[in-house]
Amino acid sequence: MTATLSSTKARAALRTSARASAELLLIFLMLAVALWLLGRMWSVVWPLVVGLLLTTLTWPPTRFLRRHGWKPALAASVVTVLFLLIALGVVALIAVPVASQSGELTDGVVEGVQKLREWAAGPPLNIGDAQINKAFDTAVSRAQDGLGSMVGTVVTGVSTVVSGLVTAVLALFLMFFFLKDGPRFLPWLARQLPGRLATDVPVVAERGWDTLGAFVRSQALVGLLDAVLIGLGLWVLGVPLVLPLAVLTFVTAFVPIIGALFAGLVAVLIALVSNGLTDALIVLAIIVVVQQLEGNVFQPMIQSRGLGLHAAVVLLAVTLGGSLAGIVGSLLAVPIAALIAVVWNYVREQLREPSYAGTDETDAGAAVPS
Repeated sequence: MTATLSSTKARAALRTSARASAELLLIFLMLAVALWLLGRMWSVVWPLVVGLLLTTLTWPPTRFLRRHGWKPALAASVVTVLFLLIALGVVALIAVPVASQSGELTDGVVEGVQKLREWAAGPPLNIGDAQINKAFDTAVSRAQDGLGSMVGTVVTGVSTVVSGLVTAVLALFLMFFFLKDGPRFLPWLARQLPGRLATDVPVVAERGWDTLGAFVRSQALVGLLDAVLIGLGLWVLGVPLVLPLAVLTFVTAFVPIIGALFAGLVAVLIALVSNGLTDALIVLAIIVVVQQLEGNVFQPMIQSRGLGLHAAVVLLAVTLGGSLAGIVGSLLAVPIAALIAVVWNYVREQLREPSYAGTDETDAGAAVPS
């Protein structure tokens, strides 16, 4: 006998699917509006995000001082000043050795260009000086033709630097206020919210704060591993400026993709002008291997443990964030994914069926009549 479909069940399934689809569309619409609002307020949101990330780094020493009797304002001021001095010291650690050896590096660049010309003039390329000069004249002509666009690019770059400085100053001030008044935020927030939100929102906010701290600590650990491994490779090869390059590698590790590329390019260039092409290729190989270990082993393992995310989720989040919002998206993808996981886990906890003490499968089975 052939089974037939139930029209009643089919209509019920269609109604359920339509209702679920409408609810999903409303959720996506709400997310789109929220993202649009964030984009409109980005000049305020970005310093706020940077300030929060910096606060996760500087809160442990601030908490230590406050527990030992320091006033909140004094502890926040001391930690902020120390953080600023350390940041300036890192910049000086990179800039001063580079400036002191700038003459040697310049001579090395000139010598490297001359070696490239001699190599191009020999077999198998056999490019003569006339051809090189012609190519140079062509490049100069194209640069002159595109002078307007070059000026526009320079102006854009200057505005970007100015915007970055303003963001850094705002983030520093916000970090000070977060360190000073941060512990009072959750009680204040609980007083402002009605009903159950007064309990749920502070709990989620506290868990989110712990998640941000785990993200920053894991990123710092990954950067430290990169700096140590690459620094050892440069030291073994005898490349100059090992310490500034290691510090630069650690600092740029907080900017995914572009930071690693920039630090690697600087290291390869210095190896090329100081040690020659062979050592530069070895440095490039070391950097590629370390970056592959970071991207596929260190970062997913460390962040997945610290944030409660699977390594595959971390990789997919970074890829999606980079495709949607570039460098900023790559930087914020993992903490955003972790915060979403925090909210999702809390919602699951609240929706979970209550378990009754003393009731188990044995008791349930005994209650069934035979």
